Amino acid sequence: MKPTTIALLQKCKQEKKRFATITAYDHSFAKLFADEGINVLLVGDSLGMTVQGHDSTLPVTVEDIAYHTRAVRRGAPNSLLLADLPFMAYATPSRPLQMPPS
Repeated sequence: MKPTTIALLQKCKQEKKRFATITAYDHSFAKLFADEGINVLLVGDSLGMTVQGHDSTLPVTVEDIAYHTRAVRRGAPNSLLLADLPFMAYATPSRPLQMPPS
């Protein structure tokens, strides 16, 4: 699969072509989805409940999201990845800019 870019998604929109987005939290599922042609993968803070067993998404940290995003990237090197910022990770406007990239 060719790398999925924002430009490619914009082209799909212009040509009224559909693309798929699905949530993935680990290498195995990311690879499975990429092999099936899923263009966009989301690493959501819902991993706090679905993977970590919390009662809510509140305990999820930026480090948790970064860890799972790296695992998903290894499984789907050409997919476009979206990652949530956990609750309060952006408590101030400059906070997301201060966080190191994963």
